[in-house]
Amino acid sequence: MAPRTVLVNWALLFALIVLWGTSFMFIAISVRSIDPISIVFYRLVLGALVLSLVVWAGGHALPREAKIWGGFVLMAIAGNALPFFLITWGQQTVDSGVAGMIMATMPLTTMVIAHYFVAGESLNRFKLVGFVMGLTGVTILLGPVFDAGSGEFVSGFAIFVAATCYAVNAVLIKRLPRCPPLVGACGVLIVSSLLLLPFWLLLAPPNDAIGQASMLAVVWLGVGPTGLATIVLFTVIDRAGPTFLSTINYLIPVVAFFCGAWLLAEPVGWWHYAALATILGGIGVTRLRARPAPR
Repeated sequence: MAPRTVLVNWALLFALIVLWGTSFMFIAISVRSIDPISIVFYRLVLGALVLSLVVWAGGHALPREAKIWGGFVLMAIAGNALPFFLITWGQQTVDSGVAGMIMATMPLTTMVIAHYFVAGESLNRFKLVGFVMGLTGVTILLGPVFDAGSGEFVSGFAIFVAATCYAVNAVLIKRLPRCPPLVGACGVLIVSSLLLLPFWLLLAPPNDAIGQASMLAVVWLGVGPTGLATIVLFTVIDRAGPTFLSTINYLIPVVAFFCGAWLLAEPVGWWHYAALATILGGIGVTRLRARPAPR
């Protein structure tokens, strides 16, 4: 591979890490004056608009098969609408850095679910140890919040459920009917927006005092981490493959943690560093492979 190609691949990967890693910080800014359901609805609509423009400009067409749209509904719930809401709702009381670290458990949960539903994705002792380490890291994170009251613990648990939703969505992508990835992502975002529309109309409170920073954060969440990040994601996979992409599992929680600590001045204790090291260590352990037995 040419050096220039490698450099471009790493630049795209770094852009994706920044887009997704900083999204927790922008959610923390947006919830200061906007309710969670409105944040998620605006984010989904803007992301759908960005991808629709890209799909239209590329001369692609959305699928017409009802079976494919049925799959879009499942992925819209598990991969967008529900986890987006749980993360945003949880970040009303949980710091953005903590939220980013909890979300790092997604690949660990994915491998456990895939063991039962995806052929060739069997668990081994390294994956089990890594999964236990990931849960230990989350326990270290959420343990001290008992001192702050059960509400904060429930918020942290909601974010962990969101990570599990993403894990379920990863398995759904492998099992449901396929279509061109960018077209599929566009269809899922459109369905997500339509599914959330009645909830937004019925449940969203009046937003009479929206701060400028919160509104700009919501706009960026829709355009950047939702719309542009999806385009970059499929570009990286197409250019370098999914194995190269897996590096983000280590770096996104680090970016989320330090953005919260440095840019939002969120409080940081020793347990945050211990939890971060434990979760990342668990991800690393799952990559190990047993040595073949000698003949």
